[in-house]
Amino acid sequence: MAALAYLARPRGWRELIDASGAAVRAEADSAVVAELVREAEQRATRAEHDRAVARVEAEKLRDELARVREELGQLREESRQVARTLRETQARERKATELLATERGRAARASADVDAELRRARARLAEAEAAAGVARASAKEARSVDDARLWLLLETIGQAAVGLRRELALDPVDKLPADFVADAFADQSGTAAAGPAARARDTDDPARLDQLLALPRAHLVVDGYNVTKRGFGEMSLEQQRKRLITGLGGIAAQTGDEVTVVFDGAERMHGLPPAPRGVRVLFSRKGETADELIRRLVRAEPAGRPVVVVSSDREVADGVRRHGAYPLGADSLLRRLARS
Repeated sequence: MAALAYLARPRGWRELIDASGAAVRAEADSAVVAELVREAEQRATRAEHDRAVARVEAEKLRDELARVREELGQLREESRQVARTLRETQARERKATELLATERGRAARASADVDAELRRARARLAEAEAAAGVARASAKEARSVDDARLWLLLETIGQAAVGLRRELALDPVDKLPADFVADAFADQSGTAAAGPAARARDTDDPARLDQLLALPRAHLVVDGYNVTKRGFGEMSLEQQRKRLITGLGGIAAQTGDEVTVVFDGAERMHGLPPAPRGVRVLFSRKGETADELIRRLVRAEPAGRPVVVVSSDREVADGVRRHGAYPLGADSLLRRLARS
């Protein structure tokens, strides 16, 4: 309205502009008053809420005060009971002190008795040691007699064994059990065709291998290509065989044990170098794997002879273990060869 009056400027347009301004100011004042009324109502609401909360808190405090007074009464009663218990405990302590003094006197007398008994026991011990010395001397003489009798008995058994061997005409043994297995495959050998071997679960510690090879009359059976492909697979098959056989020859010379290395082969090998002393080299025949030949070698051994089979093939390890052999991983032999 003020803008229209200013633009049109009718008669009394200034009064219209003033009236419009007054109306705007009145509306603004009314809005301020309404806001003040709302704030007052909100403050009154909050005050009423605070009074209600204060009443609730006052009730809680009165309940808490009653509970504290009750607990205080209980504490006073417990304090009286504790004081009474303390007096009884002090009385028992005095009695215990008197009993302790009495027991100390008894213990002193008992200690004196024990010392006297100990002196008597030492005297008896000295007498017993003297008697034991005499008994040891007698036992030594008796043992000398027993040793002489045992020597005569062993000499008699030895002479009887010589006579029995002469009666039975037994020739000296010049073949071992593995030689009979080797004879069955003497004319059949071939090239290697070993697949990826499963990792055996046995230890690869070379110290374990040394312990087993230290057993009397031990027989070391090696899964050839399983070891060479794991240790020096970058070489040709011929170089792999040569390196392994040479290392096994050193072990045979050091330990004096029987050593057999088995390779997979489907056809005859030509121009093989001679095996070192104490090392037997076998190739599986056509249609049979080196694993099967190794199991044949283990089965051919007499019960009780220590047979050590080196292979990281799980099937080989499980198979020879069932026949009483000691399976070891290929790494144990490779570390032993590296150490040599």
